[in-house]
Formats: sequence, C-alpha cells, structure tokens
Amino acid sequence: MKPFYFFSLTVLFIAACSTNAITGRKQLQLFPESSLQQQAVGEYRTFLQQNKVVAAGNSNAAMVKRVGGRLSSAIKTYYASRQKPVALNNYQWEFNLVEDKQINAWCMPGGKVVVYTGLLSVTQNETALAVVLAHEITHALAQHGNERMSQVSIAQGLQVAGNAFTQGNAQVNSIFNNVYGPGASIAVLLPNSRKQELEADRFGLIFTAMAGYDPREAVPFWERMEKTSKGNEPPQFLSSHPSDANRIAEIKRYMPTALKYYKRK
Repeated sequence: MKPFYFFSLTVLFIAACSTNAITGRKQLQLFPESSLQQQAVGEYRTFLQQNKVVAAGNSNAAMVKRVGGRLSSAIKTYYASRQKPVALNNYQWEFNLVEDKQINAWCMPGGKVVVYTGLLSVTQNETALAVVLAHEITHALAQHGNERMSQVSIAQGLQVAGNAFTQGNAQVNSIFNNVYGPGASIAVLLPNSRKQELEADRFGLIFTAMAGYDPREAVPFWERMEKTSKGNEPPQFLSSHPSDANRIAEIKRYMPTALKYYKRK
C-alpha cells in the first residue's frame, strides 16, 4: 500500500468516525444518516407495493402495529431521559405485516419496519414479537447498517469523499440493498456482526421492558429459533442473527439490567 494512500485512508477513518447516541461506541460512518433514511423511504414504498401487506383490520397486523407503537414510545422516552431526543427527529415510524412464509423481520433507517407472517409461528405471542422488533429497531438506532455500508465501501475501494452520498451511484445502491431490507446480507463482515448483534440484544431488551413487555421472554424465543433451524437450512432470520448457547448466556447476563426498566402494562 502506498504511503500517501494509507495516510488518506487514515484521515478518512478519523474524519468519518462518530459516537453513536445510543451505544456510545465510535463507528465508521461515511454516509449521512439522513440520506440513508431518505433512500429507505423509497425502498420501503417499493417493497410494500410489490408484496402483499396484511390489512390493518387483521388481528395479527393490529398486533404488529400495537407492538410497534409501544416500542417507539418507549424509545422516545429512553432517548429523552439521556438528553438525546434530537437523534430521533427524522424517525417516521411505520410497522407493516407482510404475507410471506419466511421467518424474518427487519427495520430500515428512519423506523421503516416489516414483519413477515412466517415469523409469527415462532414468536407465538405478542411479547416475543416485541423482543424481535426491539432487536431489529436497535440495529437501525445504533446505525449498524451505516457502519457496515461504510466498511464494505472501503473494502470495495469505493471513492467516498467527505461523507458524500450519491443515490444514483449503482455501487452505493448495491451496497445499500445488501445491507438493508428484504435482500439484506447483514453478515457481510463477520468479525463485526457479533458485536452488533450483542448491542441489538442488549438495548433491545431494555426497549422491550420499557414498552411493558417481559424481557425474559427473549430466552424461550431464541431457544425456539434454534430448534427451527436444527436439521434444516437456517431460516433467513437466523442467517444474519446468530443464535447459540453463548448468545442466550449473554441475554441472561443482560437480563437483570433490563428488568430494572420493566413495568407491566
């Protein structure tokens, strides 16, 4: 590697690092979050148009929206308590249930959430659904996608200067689609996925509890997810969300803290 190129990369890394409002961890972020949120709106609209959205009058669709409403309210309270309310200014929350057998759910930047009907056979109850959605929402709040896009961009040699983001850039769009939403390959960079997953577990448990759902339901839920994958090809949800004995042990370790926020509603 040429010295000047190495120096330029070092300067870029330092300039593009920022401290996340929720985790307090420094992250590489080459893309303005506002731009990612803007692109997410278009991708979300396209996805809803191309897939069968379960009508709001359906009991399961109503449950998804109810859980989403309670979680988004709890998250707003959490950020306000830490004097970080501005971090949520551009969040326009949407929660939709889509008819699909995949065991999956995801959240795009800005709070655009989709749950697949196939997931409900594993969640089995509203509290477990809250556990999943809180986990997915935390990925968005912690800007894990931005971090991964930035890392992939550097790895692919994408020319990104001064946090410039070009929606018309085919390479950027490809990276966006591989990180977010239905086509996501969230585990593009495996060395970092574990850290991000544990962050999503940790803060997801807190948000679950603050929304009035018992966070202890996380343990039996992840145990059910493990059983779902045994002897078969892992469901898409597990392909990007490693679930194993170590993870469950970590969840149990976080539980006393999460329970401090729990008040039954």
